Amino acid sequence: MQAVRRVAAVLVCPLIACLGVGCDRSAPAAPHSAVGPRADLIGTPTQAPDWVARALLGLDLLVVDPATALVQPDDPDDDPITVVPFEFDPNHSSLVRSFWLRGTGCPLDATAVDFFGASTPVNDAACPTGGPKDTKQEGLLLVKTGPSVENFASAGASLKGVKGITLSELGYDIRKGLAPVNLAGSHCGAGAPRFNVVTDDGTNHFVGCNSPPAMVMSFSPAWVRLRWGTAQLAAAFPPISAGNVIRSITIIFDEGTDTGPDFFGLAILDNIDVNGTLVGKGPGN
Repeated sequence: MQAVRRVAAVLVCPLIACLGVGCDRSAPAAPHSAVGPRADLIGTPTQAPDWVARALLGLDLLVVDPATALVQPDDPDDDPITVVPFEFDPNHSSLVRSFWLRGTGCPLDATAVDFFGASTPVNDAACPTGGPKDTKQEGLLLVKTGPSVENFASAGASLKGVKGITLSELGYDIRKGLAPVNLAGSHCGAGAPRFNVVTDDGTNHFVGCNSPPAMVMSFSPAWVRLRWGTAQLAAAFPPISAGNVIRSITIIFDEGTDTGPDFFGLAILDNIDVNGTLVGKGPGN
């Protein structure tokens, strides 16, 4: 634990000093005008240092305590990319959770049956495509209950099979009706859920749900499909270029129930997208 605190101090103290002298390395702001639904940065620019400070803790670079990590055995998976949930909770707060759960994902080729036995196909307009092996409508549940900053803990998932690639697209479907700025449904903030992308030069890049703004590819009253292409990745913090070689990618959820505007502390994702490959299931169900 002392080692973890020392690592956090080394990472955080320079950031605090930088912010104290007016450092301008903040999260990219959303454009002031656009047509149609889009993933806008919620809040004022003064909020950015909060999530940046937490992001720069580099949770995915720290060693996860095996005593608090979620052990999720599953059948061997030969998919080129897998999404493996984890929980970073070194102080045993029991306030974070990450898990693939059946019945929580964006429905595709599902069937509902009523009291009389009549069946109805169930397909959500937001997800016309999905992970090819997702037969149980699985979704990735990410939860942080309680305070964001005061609790050094996060829910997350590691993307396996991405080392050595270059990025042309990242994305996911999020259980949130009509638009990312909608207050109902999953939390979609500037800092969570976010991709932490580490490139071969050791730089940690942040792609938040609302910063930089994503392309909204499709939506419904229950789900929104978000995509970050090359132009959006170039607006990440710091920018991700088409030539950057990837060392690792993780999904981090570390904004709790004290973070607005929804104060929900929970997100459900599905169909994690890496360069067009969709992952809609994983260990844990």
